[in-house]
Amino acid sequence: MRIALCGGTGDIGEGLALRFAYDTDHEVLIGSRDPEKARTKAEEYETDLDGRGTGTTIKGFENAMAADRADVVVLAVPPYHVRDTVGSIADRLDSETILVSPAVGMQRDESGLHYNRPSAGSVTEMVAETAPEDVPVVGAFHSLSAGKLANLDVELDEDTLLVGDDEDALDVVRPLADGIEGLRALSAGSLENAAEVESLTPLLINLAANNDLHDVGVRFE
Repeated sequence: MRIALCGGTGDIGEGLALRFAYDTDHEVLIGSRDPEKARTKAEEYETDLDGRGTGTTIKGFENAMAADRADVVVLAVPPYHVRDTVGSIADRLDSETILVSPAVGMQRDESGLHYNRPSAGSVTEMVAETAPEDVPVVGAFHSLSAGKLANLDVELDEDTLLVGDDEDALDVVRPLADGIEGLRALSAGSLENAAEVESLTPLLINLAANNDLHDVGVRFE
């Protein structure tokens, strides 16, 4: 399977790219608005993986070209770039392409971070509103620490919650997430539940900040 990470040069994109490339046999494509930046980062990721004895090839493209080649497209971009990014790749998506959204809207004040709920109800629902009607959307990877993902010396032991309305798409993304060593995918219901899932992220960051913790995740028992 080919996984394109639009915005794959950023923190969460790097972490997911390295984990998918290291833990699975899926082909990883790095997307960026700047194709040269995408190629440069792809080479950096390859070098990191080569140092760990893997011969994985990672390619870099402009976002639309990466999406055009992929079975699953992960929007590894900040929430304020989501609409523009979906718009820029929309003509490369179809009903056979799964769009995955890990973005979370947050705002900070003197007491910490708070969930910034968009008018669509959640960032994941905003993606679904913006994407072509026949393109399935799944929310996933919201509460994962980018730093922990990118550090392949760190063993994961946490869950990621999936939301979506298309069962076939969920059946693809679930084993994709489970393929990352130490990560377990759990269903949290339909897209209407995305706000509850996304709001976990500022909570976890606040817990880390107020208890001198690092890279906090969640595990449900």
